[in-house]
Amino acid sequence: MLKLLADENFDNTIIRGLIRRDSKINIVRVQDVKLSGENDPTVLAWAAQEQRVLLTHDVATITKYAYERVTKGYPMPGVIEVRTDAPIGQVIEDILLILGCIAKGELEGQILYLPL
Repeated sequence: MLKLLADENFDNTIIRGLIRRDSKINIVRVQDVKLSGENDPTVLAWAAQEQRVLLTHDVATITKYAYERVTKGYPMPGVIEVRTDAPIGQVIEDILLILGCIAKGELEGQILYLPL
């Protein structure tokens, strides 16, 4: 199963909903790993080092830095960008679907946009 990293601004309601639905989900928050306040390249580098797909609402800047990593040949295990106005229930279902269908490494260098 994919390992996830929730960006600092990621909706905790979604995180709680995911864990409620599947307590085996491997997800940590930026705050949990002492990356609060760090810039996007640092968060993406940590996610790559730990082989975690980043969950974020930050479409404005994460996309640029994620593709920058890919262009430079750096590892980028994937990003899942979630619109802030997306229905929470649908986002939870979409993430669970992704976790059930995508194996570790399959999102390398890619960005998915939710809702699907």
